[in-house]
Amino acid sequence: MKAGIYLHVPFCKSRCSYCDFATDVYRSAEAVDRYVDALVREIRNPKSEIRNPKSEIDTVYFGGGTPSLLAPSQLERIVGALHERFAVDAEIEFTLEMNPATVTAEKLRDYRSLGVNRASFGVQTFDDRALKLLARGHDARDARQTFELLRAAGFDNISFDLIAGLPGQTLEDWTRNLDEALRMKPEHLSLYLLEIHEGTPLAEQVRSGRRPAPDDELAAAMYETMLDRTAAAGLPQYEISNFARPGFEARHNSKYWRCEPVFAFGVSAHSFDGRTRRANERDTNRYVYLIERGESPVVEEIELDAEQLSAEFAFLSLRLTEGLNFKDYQTRFGIDLNRQYAQEFERLEEYGLIAIDQGVLRLTQKGMVYSNEVFSVFV
Repeated sequence: MKAGIYLHVPFCKSRCSYCDFATDVYRSAEAVDRYVDALVREIRNPKSEIRNPKSEIDTVYFGGGTPSLLAPSQLERIVGALHERFAVDAEIEFTLEMNPATVTAEKLRDYRSLGVNRASFGVQTFDDRALKLLARGHDARDARQTFELLRAAGFDNISFDLIAGLPGQTLEDWTRNLDEALRMKPEHLSLYLLEIHEGTPLAEQVRSGRRPAPDDELAAAMYETMLDRTAAAGLPQYEISNFARPGFEARHNSKYWRCEPVFAFGVSAHSFDGRTRRANERDTNRYVYLIERGESPVVEEIELDAEQLSAEFAFLSLRLTEGLNFKDYQTRFGIDLNRQYAQEFERLEEYGLIAIDQGVLRLTQKGMVYSNEVFSVFV
């Protein structure tokens, strides 16, 4: 089984009000250079937790933050280190997250020449007022222009990110956003319901009453609209929040849902080798300091036992529309899932959250909205 690579680039032009990822405001090319130096050293480190020094990889994903703030020369150094350390598949899926107004035509051509063949494009909304409230640092016009630049540079695999349930957003607002994205004909859509994370500016705004709290009934209506519109546009759903034209499903993200190995580098990066989960230092300055001292940036290491592995496989598989096959699960883990959770499954079926058909367990449409209620059975 070939592994995936995740690389975290924490820098952003500004910090979004809803974001709880490990990010830092972009201050200088020198600061980014120092971070890139650390990232390259971590990749090259022969003492890292990756047991096979020449593991085969078939996906690379640069997330953040805003990886499109990297200069092509910085990206080139990182890509070079990956080729030194890993056996890179000729048909690799190479994704770079990009935000509107952070790239030029020349920069995109350089990215393409370095092997980037998939763009994950953080639009979030085409509503300028909402973008300002979210502190996104771009407007809808920037998003449209950047999409045109991507197409002109030869990107034929583009994914849009959109968020439903923004403060004050109506069903009509959401439908207009979704329809505009679909008219642009991306190959992939990641459509998320807004989550309020403690410690973020948005959480404080909701707590103080300056912004309305999320409305579960409205979120469910938005989700239903999402399913109808994407199916009609030829982007069938394949995961709770993801929709794609056939053949354009995100290969890298699918590794997480199928519990396949992903080696991760950079601040706050999380790895999984099939048995052990590892997490890197979350503070950027501390991460760079540890790497420069020749120390490991890993701050957490959890070896999963058989029960934990089987539970994770169950609820992650349920994120996919293909569902969880009881027979395959029993072959892999020696557990009759339907018998072990018979009472829980009966209750969830009564609530309309799951359906069992021909030995396959799937979330219903309602179950996808309230998926955490289902997943909690296995945790």
